[in-house]
Amino acid sequence: MLEVKNLSVHYGMIQAVRNVDFKVNEGEIVSLIGANGAGKSTILKTLSGLIHPSEGEIVYLGENIASTSAKKIVEKGLVQVPEGRHVFPGLTVKENLELGAFLRKDKEGIQKDMEDVFERFPILKERKDQDAQTLSGGEQQMLAMGRALMSRPKLL
Repeated sequence: MLEVKNLSVHYGMIQAVRNVDFKVNEGEIVSLIGANGAGKSTILKTLSGLIHPSEGEIVYLGENIASTSAKKIVEKGLVQVPEGRHVFPGLTVKENLELGAFLRKDKEGIQKDMEDVFERFPILKERKDQDAQTLSGGEQQMLAMGRALMSRPKLL
């Protein structure tokens, strides 16, 4: 599904990632591990289109997406759940989940997927009308994961 070839990323003159290669096959779980400052977050930001590599290829479903915008990458089904419980404060749990499906037009499918998220994370159903920022840390992380699932990702 995903192949990263010779990936290098710079922040100005500073090289954050150098010559990284890895593959993710369908159905596989792959982890990036390393010390603080090793480039894990930079790699994920690059895969998501938030920053662009200085060298290398990111081949997703047979297409090089190294210079593709973040929006187009999400449209193609590659989605990230950021660490740190990034929820939209001032919006309810339900509204946060709806934002996860913002590129979709199938209202019935969106409703079904929301029910699936509520089944997976029952506490979110209990709190669906509650401001997302008032959830506990764990509940906010559940919401961030549920929001990502609402986009029906091919690779998460």
